[in-house]
Amino acid sequence: MPEILSNSKARRDYHILETFEAGIVLHGTEVKALRAGRGQISDAFARVENDEAWLYNAHIDEYSHGNIQNHQPKAPRKLLLHRSEIAKLHAHAAIKGNALVPLNFHWKGGLIKVLLAVGKGKAVFDKREDLKKREADREVKRATLKTRIANT
Repeated sequence: MPEILSNSKARRDYHILETFEAGIVLHGTEVKALRAGRGQISDAFARVENDEAWLYNAHIDEYSHGNIQNHQPKAPRKLLLHRSEIAKLHAHAAIKGNALVPLNFHWKGGLIKVLLAVGKGKAVFDKREDLKKREADREVKRATLKTRIANT
């Protein structure tokens, strides 16, 4: 699944509890702009309103060769999910501290899909512990690599 856009902040700032793959309603110029890789979703979030899921703050640049009917860059976009998935998202979002964040936009059979995650916000000390763990893992890998090289 080739990624179009990814949200690098999401895994750093949230514990990912569950993911959902959703379709997204886009206009032609939005698809063309995404095909060119012109957009960002680092500040984007989703909400469930009136039994529909919506994506907010996803910035898709205007298409450079568009005309007067070009799209609005930060317009809310409807997410396409099954009713049961929307109910699950609504239940998760109702819990304090949870957020619905997009992890990436990707192609699936000629269609653009959104990988939407239910995330619980990390505290500052959680982020520090993740950094410490990552650094410790790197040190272990370096040490094992050195011993392999020394043994050969």
